[in-house]
Amino acid sequence: MIDKLNEVEKRFEEVNELVCNPDIVSDQEKYTKLMRELKHLTPVVEKFREYKKAQEAFEESKMMLDEGGMDADFAQMVKDEFEQSKADMETISEELKVLLLPRDPNDDKNVIIEIRGGAGGEESALFAGVLFRMYSMYAEAKGFKTEVLNANETGLGGYKEISFSVEGDGAYSRFKFESGVHRVQRVPETESQGRIHTSTTTVAVLPEAEEVDFDINPKDLQIDTFRSSGAGGQHINKTSSAIRITHLPTGTVVECQDERSQHKNKEKALKVLRSRLYDAEKAKHDAEIAGERKAQVGTGDRSERIRTYNYPQGRVSDHRIGLTLYKLEQFLNGDLDEMIDALITADTAEKLKAQGEE
Repeated sequence: MIDKLNEVEKRFEEVNELVCNPDIVSDQEKYTKLMRELKHLTPVVEKFREYKKAQEAFEESKMMLDEGGMDADFAQMVKDEFEQSKADMETISEELKVLLLPRDPNDDKNVIIEIRGGAGGEESALFAGVLFRMYSMYAEAKGFKTEVLNANETGLGGYKEISFSVEGDGAYSRFKFESGVHRVQRVPETESQGRIHTSTTTVAVLPEAEEVDFDINPKDLQIDTFRSSGAGGQHINKTSSAIRITHLPTGTVVECQDERSQHKNKEKALKVLRSRLYDAEKAKHDAEIAGERKAQVGTGDRSERIRTYNYPQGRVSDHRIGLTLYKLEQFLNGDLDEMIDALITADTAEKLKAQGEE
């Protein structure tokens, strides 16, 4: 581990010099890339320097104790220093193991979130709307920017499906564990007998793929235009501005009808298509790496039931980590940090365990 940390520190010093080079500063792309690398290297190097300081104090106090010849009070002080620095080294060593875990290359990316009504008809579509609001409020609290890419509304204000982007530094790292089936248990407003209904809604979180991540051959695309449809209202377009793109090799279909402009709808649809294809490739790659699957909280599989929202009991339960929070209302108003932090901690623990088994 120490050899690896020495390499990290050396790279940190190199990058620090590079970002001060006027030629690099004038090249926005290179400069941004290096600043991002510096941001990830800094906490590791700072913690490593803490470790070296503790190690220095440990070795110095050990040498003094070995030599002896001190009065009792001073000897006790040196012994306390020895014990403290030894404990510090052990603590910092564990923290460094976490910091050195391989980073998810997608963590800094923007995301595209797709929410679809599942079992439960209109009730499921209404809950899709609740989840969209919840994620939008959470994104806003984090300073992220959201934009609706496509929405298929129902007459009662729910969504058969809605896709939207979340832009901001580290967006994927905060949303990536939301993929899967979300189950809701509540009494629908249309239920006269007061019976609790169970319905499900599916969430997919895709890292936004840039053109460099996934190149699409225009010859592989079939692009159709059609008129927007929806729950009605003045915004519904009377011209064929809605776009449907079919990726012929995979049969993946993406629609976008949220904008009045055909060009903007095409741009948004391509963004979603690129991210879906990239996500499919990523899933295929992950499945090929046995250890990668083992070291994850859940599989990210969209058919996996990950969470239950129980309205009568005011609770939300995550089945992957066995965590139940009795604050459903706050949760649905975007207070997700406690749950998301617990998922990240559990994922880190799984990865450390898998690393120890290698």
